[in-house]
Amino acid sequence: MNIKFTIILIVVYCFAEVLQAQELKTYCNPVNIDYGYTPIPNFGEWGKHRATADPVIVNYKGDFYLFSTNQWGYWWSKDMLKWNFISKKFLRPWNEGYDELCAPAVGIVGDTMIVFGSTYTNNFTIWMSTNPKENQWKPLVDSFAIGGWDPAFFTDNDGRFYMYNGSSNRYPVYGVELNRKTMQPMGNRGEMYLLEPWRYGWQRFGEYMDDTFLDPFIEGSWMTKNNGKYYLQYGAPGTEFSGYADGVVVGTSPLGPFTPQSMPLSYKAGGFAHGAGHGSTFQDNWNNYWHVSTIAISVKNNFERRIGIWPTGFDKDDVMYCNTAFGDYPTYLPTGKEDHLQSQFTGWMLLNYQKPVLVSSTYGSYYANYAVDESIKTYWSAASANENEWIQTDLGDISMVRAIQVNYADQDVEFLGKSLGVFHQYKIFESKDGKKWNLLVDKSANKTDVPHDYIELPSPVETRFIKLVNIHMPTGKFAISGLRVFGNGKGEKPSAVEQFIILRTEKDKRSAWLKWKPIDKAYAYNIYMGTEPDKLYNCIMVYNANEYWLKTMDKEKPYYFAIEAINENGVGLISKTIKVD
Repeated sequence: MNIKFTIILIVVYCFAEVLQAQELKTYCNPVNIDYGYTPIPNFGEWGKHRATADPVIVNYKGDFYLFSTNQWGYWWSKDMLKWNFISKKFLRPWNEGYDELCAPAVGIVGDTMIVFGSTYTNNFTIWMSTNPKENQWKPLVDSFAIGGWDPAFFTDNDGRFYMYNGSSNRYPVYGVELNRKTMQPMGNRGEMYLLEPWRYGWQRFGEYMDDTFLDPFIEGSWMTKNNGKYYLQYGAPGTEFSGYADGVVVGTSPLGPFTPQSMPLSYKAGGFAHGAGHGSTFQDNWNNYWHVSTIAISVKNNFERRIGIWPTGFDKDDVMYCNTAFGDYPTYLPTGKEDHLQSQFTGWMLLNYQKPVLVSSTYGSYYANYAVDESIKTYWSAASANENEWIQTDLGDISMVRAIQVNYADQDVEFLGKSLGVFHQYKIFESKDGKKWNLLVDKSANKTDVPHDYIELPSPVETRFIKLVNIHMPTGKFAISGLRVFGNGKGEKPSAVEQFIILRTEKDKRSAWLKWKPIDKAYAYNIYMGTEPDKLYNCIMVYNANEYWLKTMDKEKPYYFAIEAINENGVGLISKTIKVD
């Protein structure tokens, strides 16, 4: 091959890569990063699993940096889509057997990024870097004097520097100003906020918010300043629950006093992936706000978790909101200044919910239909990890397919901690009749770890059958918690929901029973709610039901509700807003 021809090939290849990058305009939660496996060996063989939580994303010099619990490193991205892992152990000298960041604090002081992990002792280092992309770090403070669990850093516009921390079902979150040169506290830590579950229903402990067994936990502080006000965010009531959320209290000073917003900020109790607690808020390069937080799986262990990113912002009345409606469907990435009160949802519907499935084999009771039941907690497993194990989903009719998400599950995995150099390989085929198959996605040469792989097709494809064929697993059996196919059917959207009623409990106004007339051919419903008629900022997606027990309300305020039906073809008209005193 001559040099001139080689150069032409390289130019064409680079142009194709750029073009492909430009075409990738969407993402889908859970975030597709190479989650490490739990580093703790005492869960037994069955309990080995991927896990991370407590995410912090900061925008540093125009790139995004993601830190989270127990990952032996961190990620960076230029576009919030492709995340590049950097291996780095931020060592805890007092315990070499468990030497990783847990619920880290990440702050920007001047032109420097600083990182600090949770600790109750006074000998955890604060690390600093002006070039984290190249993994260049050095100690800023060798042993941070006051320590803190679930810490968060905040630099105000005037340069003053603060730390918040706390993770307890007994004590509040705390705040203190630090000397930004010495990192010594300037005064004593003060109490910022303690949960009030007697008033705010969503703060109650338990999967059903029934306050059983334990009192609720407050944790995961984060501070955001906007329009002269300070928004202290916190996670509650427990990381293993569907209702795990971030709340927010608002003040005019970094150390309060603060007034709670009645509704949780980031809340996602329904859909494929539940939970949106213990996170952080950041801005993209167009100053749009986003919130990153923890998604609960909690099957193999309470702390089996993932990460989600949600559009966020502040309305004209300075109310902070987070838009999780269709939060685990394809969502547009930022390309400029956006109004996040307007949905970033693409309009690509789930095409294969509870549709027929065929598989190559089944291991135990991990049945095929679990791969299309819209629950990240359940999964199908093949009998092996062998090449050519497969799963096939029938969309029911010819549809316009635009994206596919492959969510792997952990069955008989062998790893503990971070495993570098592991990867998934597979192929996806499509067919209109289930007989003649065409290659749609080829990941047979992939060398990356993609546990929640999301593929936006270069152009939509009309088809009915999708078949995922295994080539290589990094560990464990070929197991899928969600083979999710997105696009649009060719039928009619569902009609508007009728006979929507809300019965608020007089005995306990934190709770209500919602019921509505089921819509023919609707597979799900979005219930929107808020404490003002024009601020229905919380949303719950309900699959395959026409009732919902709601236990998240502020007992001292009226509520407003609306509902819409969902099917493969789109979203029906939203109902009139109903007020409930």
